[in-house]
Amino acid sequence: MHNERECLIIEAGIKFLEVKKALNFKISQIVGLLVSHEHGDHAAFLHEYVKAGIPICASKGTLSSRNIGTNNLKPTLAEKTVKFGGFRVMAFDTIHDSAEPFGFLINHDEMGTCLFATDTADLDYEFSGLNNLLIEANYSDEIVYERIYNGKLNAKQQERTVKSHMSLESCEKFLKSNDLTSVNNIVLIHLSDGNSNSEQFRNRIGKATGKTVLIAEKNMSINFNKAPF
Repeated sequence: MHNERECLIIEAGIKFLEVKKALNFKISQIVGLLVSHEHGDHAAFLHEYVKAGIPICASKGTLSSRNIGTNNLKPTLAEKTVKFGGFRVMAFDTIHDSAEPFGFLINHDEMGTCLFATDTADLDYEFSGLNNLLIEANYSDEIVYERIYNGKLNAKQQERTVKSHMSLESCEKFLKSNDLTSVNNIVLIHLSDGNSNSEQFRNRIGKATGKTVLIAEKNMSINFNKAPF
């Protein structure tokens, strides 16, 4: 997330060099990094960001699992607000097969409040004042059951998927239980390669919410603000 002055990075699953290239090496704009949990696609290069002196928002469990010392780096606590430049961030607990995973509520005067939630079996929360969402819809029950029936998905894979990731159905239920009055964009993230259908997911969530629904893609740029398009 960034404007002309500040950049807040979400997840450390890519090399810091790639981030620097994307910012035309204006690394002074980076005000912080949020890391949801320790798995490689989210935290493989966390040490590079720490070495560069980037302020980190992550749990003690995440930092410890990545062998990041906490002597000079204070872990983030759930439901406590942390400031990174003009960004105000509150972490909340999620459900995943990792040590102390987090989701984040991110607020900025220019964009309002954005929810970031990925790699979680469910979200049992009701948030107010949301303007934009980045939310996991990893699989659908229908596709998973069909793949099991056809022998393309074994029981062990199915168990981990269901216990660690959010289904399309759970995503829809969460969205319907929250006030989306002021929401401009819903961006579906972390879709499974084999257990999802992007067009089906976009249409279903769009129909359920009446909002603009996008599927996250590499190099995608989205204008997050308070006002609708």
